[in-house]
Amino acid sequence: MKTGRPKKHLTLTDEARDDLESLARSRSMPHALVQRARIILFAAAGETNSAIAKKMGVSKPTVGIWRKRYIDYGLEGLHDELKPGRPRTISDEQVATVIRKTLKTKPKKGTHWAVRPMAESTRISKSTIHRIWTAFGLQPHRRKTFKLSTDPFFVEKVRDIVGLYLSPPDNAVVLGVDEKSQIQALDRTQPVLPIGLGYVEGVTHDYVRHGTTTLFVALDIANGTVMTQCKRKHRHQEYLAFLKHIDEEVPEELDIHAIVDNYATHKHAKIKRWLARHPRWHIHYTPTYASWLNQVEIWFNLITQQAIRRGTFSSVKELVTKIQQYTDNYNRHPRPFAWTATVDSILAKIERLCQSISGTQH
Repeated sequence: MKTGRPKKHLTLTDEARDDLESLARSRSMPHALVQRARIILFAAAGETNSAIAKKMGVSKPTVGIWRKRYIDYGLEGLHDELKPGRPRTISDEQVATVIRKTLKTKPKKGTHWAVRPMAESTRISKSTIHRIWTAFGLQPHRRKTFKLSTDPFFVEKVRDIVGLYLSPPDNAVVLGVDEKSQIQALDRTQPVLPIGLGYVEGVTHDYVRHGTTTLFVALDIANGTVMTQCKRKHRHQEYLAFLKHIDEEVPEELDIHAIVDNYATHKHAKIKRWLARHPRWHIHYTPTYASWLNQVEIWFNLITQQAIRRGTFSSVKELVTKIQQYTDNYNRHPRPFAWTATVDSILAKIERLCQSISGTQH
């Protein structure tokens, strides 16, 4: 019985397997490269081209092509189609050395590798180092931040809040409630130079502070409109006054489901007593270090980028006026934010992050 053309045997060293698994888990690398790395891992595990093609959703010839490319050219063969021209002047071993050195070590005189120190350390040209880093998505000069929630009820709270987004209750309004405190009314020490042909807007590097305000916001998840109030201070008294304002604005026949974070003001004894006397209010706390679950944070980013950060204000009153103008204009054409993340997708992302953190422990 024919079983097809015999295939070259594919074996992986421990280092090669580590590199491929790192690619296969990557969320920042090009999808095609991640897919090819998974194909090679399946092939090394002894799976047939047909089985791999079915799993990966590609054609059988595609699997065969990348299997052969990896056998012939190693990890670099997975990145781009080979192009005619001058042969490569560095070997696969040198490429692998640069990758491992970038991922596993740090320079003696710094916290991260740059092109010039790496070139001096490996005796490979700066342009080649740059091409290798670009090919494999390495960016040692960049860093992103994260914070894992330590809330023991993280899963339950995520399910509760995501459930409100994806399946809101009947006869109720769902609000994302929060405050942006200490918004500064900043004025430049000299007039702003307007944008012109060939040059950008110019501002002085220093500024004058004219005071601060706190912006309280309630975002209606269903229609995207916002209720706002600016107040001088950021205490439980101001927060309670804003809750009363919401209570007056929302029709009496509707329940109110408010999503809030764990700031101490939100859990003050007087706040709890007021909520107990108003049974139509239902408070849903985000997990600790997970305020990103509250959609109002998206709106805060919008107003910061579009109205506050680049603004110049000679007084707090002028700042408050600008905030109110932005809010009024926003409410004329509201657009609810489309929440697409499911509970399972969020928990899967947290799991991958935990696995990544575990892999960094020595």
